[in-house]
This record gives sequence, C-alpha cells and structure tokens, in this order.
Amino acid sequence: MTSTLQPASTTEAVRRPGRWLALSVLVLAVLLVAVDATVLGLATPYISEDLNPTGTQLLWIGDVYSFVIAGLLVSMGSLGDRIGRKRILLVGATAFGAISVLNAYATSPEMMIAARALLGVAGATLMPATLALIRNLFHDPRERSLAVGIWGATASAGTAVGPIVGGFLLEHFWWGSVFLINLPVMAVLVLVGIRLLPESRTPKPGPWDVPSVLMSLVGMIGVVYAVKEAASHGASWEAFAAGALGAAALYGFVRRQLTLPAPLLDMRLFAHRGFSGAVLADLLTILGLSGLVFFLSQYLQLVQDRPPLEAGLAELPAAVGAVAAGLVAGRAARRLSVRAVVSGGLAAIGLALGSLTLLDRTTGYPFLGTALLVVGVGAGFSFTVTADVILGSVPKDQAGAASAVSETAYELGAALGIAVLGSIVTGVYRGFAAPAGTPEQAHESLGGAVDTARGLPPRTAEALLDSARDSFVDGLALAAGVGAAVLLATAAGAWFLLKGQKLESGA
Repeated sequence: MTSTLQPASTTEAVRRPGRWLALSVLVLAVLLVAVDATVLGLATPYISEDLNPTGTQLLWIGDVYSFVIAGLLVSMGSLGDRIGRKRILLVGATAFGAISVLNAYATSPEMMIAARALLGVAGATLMPATLALIRNLFHDPRERSLAVGIWGATASAGTAVGPIVGGFLLEHFWWGSVFLINLPVMAVLVLVGIRLLPESRTPKPGPWDVPSVLMSLVGMIGVVYAVKEAASHGASWEAFAAGALGAAALYGFVRRQLTLPAPLLDMRLFAHRGFSGAVLADLLTILGLSGLVFFLSQYLQLVQDRPPLEAGLAELPAAVGAVAAGLVAGRAARRLSVRAVVSGGLAAIGLALGSLTLLDRTTGYPFLGTALLVVGVGAGFSFTVTADVILGSVPKDQAGAASAVSETAYELGAALGIAVLGSIVTGVYRGFAAPAGTPEQAHESLGGAVDTARGLPPRTAEALLDSARDSFVDGLALAAGVGAAVLLATAAGAWFLLKGQKLESGA
C-alpha cells in the first residue's frame, strides 16, 4: 500500500531559499532534547548528595520528565497544527531555556521534581514541531528524506554527545551546569528561528479539545507509571490502579476522537498500513533497545571501572553508525525497498544484541565497539525510513499530530523496555551470593553494592564486588538476548506490514 499524497511543486520547493538553514535551526532543538535526556543520569549521584532526596523522590526526579512528555506529545503536536508549528516551537524553546535555569538552581527535591515536570511540558512542544516543520519545509520527497535523515542523525548524535558533555561538565563544574548548557543553544534557536522558519498550520483546525488533552495526559502517565512502578517494585495495587485508570482514559480518548468533528488525533491515520506498521516497528525497536542503553553505562562504569567521560566516548560508535546510515537511508529505501531497509536494519540490531549475550566482565572494547556500531547502523536505517513513511502517509495539515504519535511510540517503548528488560537484569542481579553480613542495599543495585564495598574490609569488599558484577553481567546478557528476540521478531513483522510501501519519488 503506497501513500496517495502527491508532492507540491518541486520547482517551487527547490527555489525556496533558506530551507536548509531553517533545518539547521530545527536540528538544534533535536540535539538539545537528546542531550538533555542523557545528562541527568550522570548528574543523579551529585543531585542526590546535594539535595538529599528520599528514594521515592529520586525516582520522581528521574521519571517525571518522561511521564509528562509521554502524556502531552499528542496534545502539543495537535496544538501546533492549530496555532502554528513555528509559534509553538519558539515558545516551547524559550520556556525550555528558562525552566532549565530553575532545574540548575533547585534547592530542594520538591523544587527539582516540579522543575523537571515543567521541563517536560516544554519538551513536549519541541520534537513533534521539528518533524512537522520538516514535512512543510521540504516538498520534494528526496530532499525530505535527506532532511529526515539529518534530523534522525542529530538525535542519535545527541544521545552520544550527552554523556560526553555531561561527563566533562561534572568533572569541572557543579551539577547544575548540565542544565545551563541549554541556554546558549535555545537562544540561537529562537533568534535564528524567528527569521528563517516559515509558519504552517492546519487551514480549518477546529477547537483544541481540552477533555481530550486531559484524557491523553492521564492515560499515558497512568500506563507509563504503572509499567515503571511494576518494574521497580513488583506488582502492587498502586501500579494496578494506575494502569487501569490509564487504560480507561486512553479508551475514552480513542472513543472521543472517533466522534469529534475536529479530533485532537485523527484515528483514521492508523488505517494506513504503512503508518501503523512504522509506528509499531518504532515502539518495539525502542522496547528491545532501551534495556541495553539503560544498563550499558553502568556496565562501562561500575563493571569495567571507566570514568564518566571515557564511558561516554565508549558509546560513540552507535552514534557514528546511526549518523552515517541515516544520511543514506532514504536513497537505499528507494533503490531497494522500504521493507528491505527497515527489516534489514532491525535484523542487524537484533544480531548485534544477540552477540552481547557473550559479554563478560573482561570483554574487550573492540568486540563491544563493533556491536555498538552495528546497532547504530541498523537504527539509523530503520528509524530514518519509518519517520519518512510516517510523514509521507499523512496530509501536511496533520503532520504535527502524526509526528507526535511517532514520538509517543518512542516514549512508550522506552518505558516498556526499561520495565521488562530492566526487571530481567534486576531479577538476576539480586540473586547473587553476598558475603555474610552484607547490607541489603547491596542487593538493590550494582551502584549500591559499590557504595557498600567502600565501607568493608578489602577482602570482603573484593568478594562482594566480584559476585555482584558477575551477577549484573549475567542479567545484562540475558536482557540482551531477550532484546535480540524482540528485534528479530519486529524485523519479520515489518517485512509483512510494510509490504508494497514506497517512499515518494521527487523530481
């Protein structure tokens, strides 16, 4: 099934000045969001020492940003379609910079949680708006494929740059510096974006339905919270209640969209097999990858004793592979086929994850670096092409909502992946045999074991760390195997779901 959407005049698009400079403004926003998503993990030990949060408060500091983003992406994408995508991007970018200052100078756990939540509100405006503006900036499909590739490559680069920049800042400045780096980037984005970005919106949008916004927010937060809570603390009535409330709210959201004359999200988009297949592939791919990404930095730092900056540099091959593949993915999909490139990319990730089942504490970096490079190449091909399919499957006036669906799939996939694969790693880890008298804290996490070991006699500490690290690596290897199975199954599913799907051809 191919898209019936016809491109606008390619002559007009080619002659339109400033579109590539405008793209550079959009990728600044993408870079910032990607960096911000990774630096907090490195700063968490310093924040914990300075603000003294409880265990629950520390979890909320880490999670509330993603909760709010997941809950508001669709609503903010739809709002941009209505009031103007340029407007919501610039307002969101300004708010993101201002709230970053609030994060940097938070003086209590409660203030930090509130600041992270507000940052999530601002962040929810950025990613859907950037992808939607690309859809409206580049009418020629081949140019749009390259633009989407650059967009995706920047996001991949940001996830690699985040640990490197964060590690450097934390070695030289206080933890608030990881938030203040947002300010100069946002200033450039706003000042240049005002001049270069064109405005675009839906011609007859209809009202922004507030009940739908609330249902979407409650639904996504409820489901994501339930998944994370169950993964962290096991099944509980609290997690069940949150999940049930979230599911009911999402059911009500879907029913309401089907009856509204101007819905927040047009559910008919999912009738397009290419759109649905691409969204599902993204969700399952992130699910299979997120456990590896979440625990790999712990493996590099706590198992192989690498400092934060070196650990960040060690993850660089994945970004290099994603950038290189993303830039040629559109051309490859036109020469071969959409399903060949997406399925091939997913299969490559699955095989690379499968190789990581051989990890042990002394695994050399050439093996690990090669596996990460293959993961990056596979992700660059698959994510770039699925993003192009999603954009090409919908009319321009629904680009914001469609982009938001794509981003929501990423957030939900990450939550599910960390929950499912994280519970595997944690479950295996907690079963390690510790020396007699070891505090329970050592069984909660590998970081807890490392902290505990500092207060023990040398021989006892060495025995504790050997056992804890071996158990952690066993859990990581098992999670990598499960992730590999998910990716290979997704590759097979994409082969059938994307059958006949083609990218539009330009002049």
